[in-house]
Amino acid sequence: MRQPASRSEQTGGVLRRACIRMFVFPCIAHKRHLKINHQHEEVWAYCHKNLALCKVLGKNFMRRSNIMVDVGKWPIFTLLSPQEIASIRKACVFGTSANEAIYVTHNDEVFVFGLNCSNCLGTGDNQSTIVPKKLEALCGKKISSLSYGSGPHVLLCTEDGEVYAWGHNGYSQLGNGATNQGITPVQVCTNLLIKRVVEVACGSHHSMALSADGDLYAWGYNNCGQVGSGSTANQPTPRRVSNCLQGKMVVSIACGQTSSMAIVNNGEVYGWGYNGNGQLGLGNNGNQLTPCRVAALHGVCILQIVCGYAHTLALSDEGLLYAWGANTYGQLGTGNKSNQLSPLQIMMEKEREENSERNAFILLDSYNEMVVEIAACHSAHISAARTQSGQVYMWGQCRGQSVVLPHLTHFSCTDDVFACFATPAVMWRLLSVEQEDYLTVAESLRREFDSPETSDLKFRVDGKYIHVHKAVLKIRCEHFRTMFQSYWNEDMKEVIEIDQFSYPVYRAFLEYLYTDCVDLPPEDAIGLLDLATSYCENRLKKLCQHIIKRGITVENAFSLLSAAVRYDAEDLEEFCFKFCVNHLTDVTQTTAFWQMDGPLLKEFIAKASKCGAFRN
Repeated sequence: MRQPASRSEQTGGVLRRACIRMFVFPCIAHKRHLKINHQHEEVWAYCHKNLALCKVLGKNFMRRSNIMVDVGKWPIFTLLSPQEIASIRKACVFGTSANEAIYVTHNDEVFVFGLNCSNCLGTGDNQSTIVPKKLEALCGKKISSLSYGSGPHVLLCTEDGEVYAWGHNGYSQLGNGATNQGITPVQVCTNLLIKRVVEVACGSHHSMALSADGDLYAWGYNNCGQVGSGSTANQPTPRRVSNCLQGKMVVSIACGQTSSMAIVNNGEVYGWGYNGNGQLGLGNNGNQLTPCRVAALHGVCILQIVCGYAHTLALSDEGLLYAWGANTYGQLGTGNKSNQLSPLQIMMEKEREENSERNAFILLDSYNEMVVEIAACHSAHISAARTQSGQVYMWGQCRGQSVVLPHLTHFSCTDDVFACFATPAVMWRLLSVEQEDYLTVAESLRREFDSPETSDLKFRVDGKYIHVHKAVLKIRCEHFRTMFQSYWNEDMKEVIEIDQFSYPVYRAFLEYLYTDCVDLPPEDAIGLLDLATSYCENRLKKLCQHIIKRGITVENAFSLLSAAVRYDAEDLEEFCFKFCVNHLTDVTQTTAFWQMDGPLLKEFIAKASKCGAFRN
């Protein structure tokens, strides 16, 4: 397993390390409140002294997100009229063929439609319907969490903490002590009436419910120990899962087909049930009848966990993704189809390009993007993730094709991956169609770059202005932290003149400080490489080198080699040298070759000669 990289090195400052967890993961922030709130106060104390930064964050957290989920991407919703679609506030598509759906309107009315296999629509009969039918028993209940099994059976909880279940019940997965099908939603009472349930999860034929005080209950099919009772006898009513979880506060749960996973409030992960593919992450493939801690994640604080059919994904508080279990379709994202018995860190690499000469893949942007959300579903073999920059990746069984590495999509949310590529095209969670009422810190900073409205400083380059915020520059760049000291003249200026670099180069540098991204052609990237060298921005140097490598041609190869030598970019220098040697006949006929200064030309010829470039 790869060792987690230092996130402070990858994000460059206290702002992201402290705020990302609070605002990207609002639902779990309270679970680690001691650590997060301390850092949160530290950031806002800093912001209190920097009005411009406060304006950026304060204004944008109240804006609505640009991400909007279109339920029409799921085929079953094409049965509804535009008026019905517009009324949807929450929705979930489920079933073995994604042929059933439930949705909640803005008036908190609940409707169902579809095939009605095993009475899973809860309408009181076994009739299919393409016209939505209202579930009166759930109207006004304010559904907060919903899950479904393979029978299917449906399990949900309300904001008041009540649990309702209906559908297939051959293994008592409805928790009512019987095995007859539930034709309408019925409240699950045993052991749960005095509890306020905040989350539910279903495997193929077992169910789990998590209470607000961290107690976990499970019931239903137990052939592999997935109920966690210590035996393989089916559990007809909710039973508290204890053993290794005794005295621990569970904060999140997930189910595979016949396995169960839980996170406790210190970030530890526990798994139990079927483990034939290593989906419990214990380093073996033996079933577990009671919860076992995933020891390989010792020292890693896990915030989110999701389960596919027989694989598991976990997300750490540093934005690192781990995967283990079945890998028949590449759903682990490891680049192969071998099962993993222990957690393996998976990289969200931003760009890959095929090198036709060596018939291999060259990594162009090698840093690992911070992941903020992961997605999987027990009825499918597909995985998805969204990064801090808003990019969405998918891998695994995508429309029948095996994708063995995370593939960058054009989607803006992980839900779209399941609508367009999952088999079946179910939803991996209860989908909220409402837009978010805030932006993340990263989104806020990206939006406010070069904004005259909130800036407190301007750079003037080639007669053009670039609007920035001192606080952001000081947090993100040591050069500016030093510059904006009281004994520097620049600290008192509202406009700073820059004459060493061009406007495109300096703007790209400042934008990089806000976004972590660089978008420049190779010719301008040489200038940015010069700037990065001057400002001692080593990571930016690497990004520039990747851009230059991507744009190398016969015509510019010697110019790029010269620049690499000049800016002490050893990796780029070696890359350009090998390119020149491999295309020696062509590059020696270019103007750039004959314009190269004498010492460098001699050095190149001597080095190329040692490589055998001039042999007949």
